[in-house]
Amino acid sequence: MIRSVQKFASLSNTKKHVVAVLSFDQIKIASFQSCILSQPNHNHIASMAKDQAPYLSLRCSCYALLFLSSFSSSLFVYWSYFSIGCHTDVQIAVEENKGELNLVAFPAAWNSLQFPSEAPPRLLKLAVFVKKWPDKHHAGGLERHAMTLHRALAKRGHELHVFTSSSSTNATSMKNLCFHLSKPTAAGYLDQATIWKQFQMEDSGGRPFDVVHTESVGLMHTRARNVTNLAVSWHGISYESMHSDIIQELLRAPEESQSSILRERLIKVVEEIRFFPRYAHHVATSDHVGDVLKRIYMLPEERVHIILNGVDEEIFKPEEASRGEDFKLGFGIQDSAPLILGIAGRLVKDKGHPLIFEALKQIFNESSKFKENVIVLVAGDGPWGARYKELGSNLRVLGPLGQAQLARFYNVIDIFVNPTLRAQGLDHTLLEAMLVGKPLMATKLASITGSVVVSQEIGYTFSPTVDALKKALYDVWKDGRIILQHKGQLARKRALKLFTATKMAMAYERLFLCIAENTKGSNGYCTYRNN
Repeated sequence: MIRSVQKFASLSNTKKHVVAVLSFDQIKIASFQSCILSQPNHNHIASMAKDQAPYLSLRCSCYALLFLSSFSSSLFVYWSYFSIGCHTDVQIAVEENKGELNLVAFPAAWNSLQFPSEAPPRLLKLAVFVKKWPDKHHAGGLERHAMTLHRALAKRGHELHVFTSSSSTNATSMKNLCFHLSKPTAAGYLDQATIWKQFQMEDSGGRPFDVVHTESVGLMHTRARNVTNLAVSWHGISYESMHSDIIQELLRAPEESQSSILRERLIKVVEEIRFFPRYAHHVATSDHVGDVLKRIYMLPEERVHIILNGVDEEIFKPEEASRGEDFKLGFGIQDSAPLILGIAGRLVKDKGHPLIFEALKQIFNESSKFKENVIVLVAGDGPWGARYKELGSNLRVLGPLGQAQLARFYNVIDIFVNPTLRAQGLDHTLLEAMLVGKPLMATKLASITGSVVVSQEIGYTFSPTVDALKKALYDVWKDGRIILQHKGQLARKRALKLFTATKMAMAYERLFLCIAENTKGSNGYCTYRNN
């Protein structure tokens, strides 16, 4: 612990202004929270949004906007300055404390802890609620997380029952993994009455469920409020979405009409703060969300647990160069290709594709050398796929790729670029690229700078503007392949410590064992012994 104190002391002189900003910020948080608590109480989300909007006072709106403008910036500054130190200090504290840690109150990511890899001491029966099981080529982060995590737990011997929609075309049962399908609502959500009836039948028909796990609001709070052995994993909350909305507004063209989404989003934040306490346990998939759930959503610390997303390390790993050359030739890229930038995901506006399209367009016009010595590969589909073709032959749109092809895609690029404007969750593509051993270039969002690109040693970050993105692209080009390879090695080293499917599954398994035992009055699995 002495080293931790010394390290913090060495940082304090240069960072007093950050602490001052955060201290001042507490005033606005208190005002915002009192504003929220003064609003009338409604039982249902729909009626809340309808009834509450006219009564959101001018005073509350002003406090909220003042709070958002200051807190969002100060929280980002806080994470930018202290993220590396916090991770290191937590690790040092764990290493030097040879006694016991209370996992329920552990303030950092459980992925950083070492859990036994042998067979689990107890096999659990788990209920899982997820809006949709992922398709082969089209899957969002939530769905991919659900499949990766729960397949890993099934392989560990746990019995899983997945309650999901019948629109899931890839919901194939396997040993220990059973699907309960139901017709989705017109809006595409799970029919709560149907899935609850399915759940009750399975729960009462034999061995009851040890733990219930819902991916975001797969199981709504109206059903979850009386389930004490339940954990919800949040893959995006409205507070994060509001940051994205602010970015979108700042990037809005003058001829575009102003959106009312910010006011609507603020109401959703208030709604979430009201109903989130109805879930027994909360899993934050990034350090930033864990902080927001405790500080802004005012959830008790012992009910908030940080478990970072993980991806399959057996699929996403470095390959032999010869296999990569075959992949490149398949898409018409010569063996002597210059620097290769890679982009992957849904090719839609909120993933930042208009931003990088404009940045690349300007750079190609400004620098013939850059255009001659850089190739951009884009994996995925969406409206911006056709637009990218306007940039010329050194930008290739590969279309959607399966996981095996996607892993090969990461292997052939020199750096992975993620220009997302979405602040929600923890993007899986960043973690996949890191595990393959590639450096990252990503937007300065709190979840990314707080958990993934925590230093320049493993990549580059940029503000969501064309000029900032252009500067980062020029920096990558100037640094060249040798420096990028070194950054990639460090990125993989970090990913192996935090972002593998195994690390994620072991952390969730321990949390579920802790919850299951707590319902019986025992807390042995809630204690971490550091020997």
